Order: sequence, then structure tokens, then C-alpha cells
Amino acid sequence: MQHFFRTMGWRSKYDVEFKGLKEGLHEFEFEIRDEFFEHFEQGLISVGNVDVKVKLEKRSSFLKLHFKLKGWVELTCDRCLENYRQKIKHKSELFVKFGESDYEDDEIVWVSPEKNQINLAQLIYEYIILSIPIRHVHPEKKGVSGCDAEMLEKLKKYEHKEEEKQDTDPRWAALKNWNNN
Repeated sequence: MQHFFRTMGWRSKYDVEFKGLKEGLHEFEFEIRDEFFEHFEQGLISVGNVDVKVKLEKRSSFLKLHFKLKGWVELTCDRCLENYRQKIKHKSELFVKFGESDYEDDEIVWVSPEKNQINLAQLIYEYIILSIPIRHVHPEKKGVSGCDAEMLEKLKKYEHKEEEKQDTDPRWAALKNWNNN
């Protein structure tokens, strides 16, 4: 039972209570550190340092959340398999509308009118994941790759080189040339 409360307790740090707020802009800040990522199963990230600023614009019929994330996460390089720090930045907006059923899409989250708060933990995690580039490679420093040179040499040694086959049928060569035009 204690584990349940410890697991649920971490999420409450990312609750934003909006019922008692006046209409207008309100700012919230969150520091995302390594322990945050531990709560997401099969996560791509386990180490990171991201600062999140959320501006909540409260109106009578909806809320508008402006997210701004900046920091770094540790990733494994696709090229040399060494860990490195990937800088990340992300800006996003999300509308929170009130309705009878809980419903979400990419830009709108529907919540019950009885709710007085919204938890941002899952949204923050998803925005961090969205800010990561598809290809995970060490950033270049002054035109030089940050990858482990020794590992790159080992990979070159075991690289499979495909031998080009000569086409015996001249019709295939003609078709290949036709595609290049």
C-alpha cells in the first residue's frame, strides 16, 4: 500500500489547480530531473534536466496552456552507441475545454466540469519525447563528429560491402538510365 501512495504522490507535483484562479494569465514552473523519467515504463529517457514553463490562460469557458520546454536529455548515439546529452527545446499550446466526457486529441483536452485541477505529468513527458530528433547522433563540434572515433573504426572494419553485380541483360541497363533522366 505504501508503494501505491509513493507512486501516486509524485504525480501531484504536476497538478495545476484552476478552480480558484482569476481569469487571465498564470505562470507555473516545473523542474524535470532523472526521477521523473523513472515513472514512465519502457521510456526512451532515464536521465535528463528539463525546465518547463507553463502559462495558463484562464477564460470562463476554457483554459489555454502554453508550454515551453528547454534543457537536455541523455540518449544513446545511433552511430557509435555511446551516451550523449541531446539539447531539447519545445513550444506547444493546448486547450482545455469542459464537457461531460473525458476526451482528448492533439490540441484539445476535454475534462469534466466538476474537476478543479489538471495533471500535466503525462503531457510534459510527451512533449519531451516529441522534442527529441528522430536520429540520435552526437552533435558536431566545429565540424568534427562527437562520436567515439575508436568505435567508428571498429564499425568500419565489420562493415558489409556489397559487390556490384553486372547486369547481363542490356534492357535492364537501358531502364536504369531512363530513370536517371
